[in-house]
Amino acid sequence: MKQGVHPNVYPVLYVDGSHEWTGLSTTKTGETRNIDGVDHYVVNLEISAFSHPFYTGTKKLVDTAGRVEKFMRRYGNQMANKK
Repeated sequence: MKQGVHPNVYPVLYVDGSHEWTGLSTTKTGETRNIDGVDHYVVNLEISAFSHPFYTGTKKLVDTAGRVEKFMRRYGNQMANKK
C-alpha cells in the first residue's frame, strides 16, 4: 500500500450483547481487551446481524398488496368518475 494515503486500521473487538467478533477498523475507543496477546479496541454495538430483526427473522412482513387494494377501494371510484 502507498504510505500516507490510507487511514490507519486497528484491531477491534465488536460486542453486541453476548456476541463478540474481531475485525479491523479505523475506530479507536477508550476501552481495550487483550485477545491472544493483541490489544483490541472494544466497540459496543446496539444492533448487528446477530440482533437485527431482518436477519433474525422476527421482522414483520408488510402487506403492500393490501395497501394497494385499500387505496383502490378508497379512491378508485374517483379515478373512474374523472374518465
